[in-house]
Amino acid sequence: MKVLLPTSVPLDPTLPEGVQGIAYDPEAELPDEHTDAEVIVLWLNPASRMKELADRLPKLRLIQGLMAGTDSVVAAGFAPEAVIASGRGLHDLTVAEHTLALALAAARRLDRALDAQRGGSWDSELGYRQPLDNSQGLTTLRDARVTIWGFGSIAKTLAPYLTLLGAKITGVASSAGERAGYPVIAAADVHSVLPDTDILINILPAVPDTIKIIDAAVLQALPKTAWLINVGRGATVDEGALRTALIDGEIAGAALDVTATEPLPDGDPLWSAPNLIITPHTAGGRPLGADTLIEANVRALLADDPIANLVTR
Repeated sequence: MKVLLPTSVPLDPTLPEGVQGIAYDPEAELPDEHTDAEVIVLWLNPASRMKELADRLPKLRLIQGLMAGTDSVVAAGFAPEAVIASGRGLHDLTVAEHTLALALAAARRLDRALDAQRGGSWDSELGYRQPLDNSQGLTTLRDARVTIWGFGSIAKTLAPYLTLLGAKITGVASSAGERAGYPVIAAADVHSVLPDTDILINILPAVPDTIKIIDAAVLQALPKTAWLINVGRGATVDEGALRTALIDGEIAGAALDVTATEPLPDGDPLWSAPNLIITPHTAGGRPLGADTLIEANVRALLADDPIANLVTR
């Protein structure tokens, strides 16, 4: 068996005897000699190259993505006989860390401080007479009411960080219950908690049911003092509605690590929206533990055992 390993990330999995690991450049045309591969690992593959791989790898049995969301892999059109596995869990630590940074930046208005610094001015409104709580607007994570929509493995890593700083967490998932010690409500009931939310954190994947799910109705349901943070997928937010909400003061601000089109094009209206922090999809980008996942799923494939992180399409 031949396993194609992308050179876009350092990989050195311990593969079973008889399994050959082949390095390939995800941005270059795959050499003909490797089109007999039965497993391919995907990471930072351009969409055009991914479609090319889907056409040229007829013997594929497993497509192992290292990304948490595999919408781009599904869209590439790989044969249905090949199963797709995601990199769920590989980005929990890094995305949680970045999300915490965005939440702190929003609460402490680091965006305004940096703008003032670049302009050579001292923003006195940010200093001295600090509010004691969030009653007039988000200024601290202490007692902040944080709603995390998409309460999966990333949220389970993030929630304790926020808890240590005093935030009150409510999760939102497909079904209600308790997860990792936190209360989780069903997505159908999300509007019941939005009016009391200081920070809405979106970690939703891009699937048909979530496209533009953060729409004008959701944004209007939030308090005018609330912030939106998106570290899920850009397609889950109605960016036109978000820009309008920011301009009209329907919400206090937003921090986006993802956008519907990436990179965000020059001249896109979002660039000029007020009270908006944008980071260039940097929350993940470091699939920690990729070797272990690759090893486990190759062994599972050979033994006809269940594949970890199997994607339904």
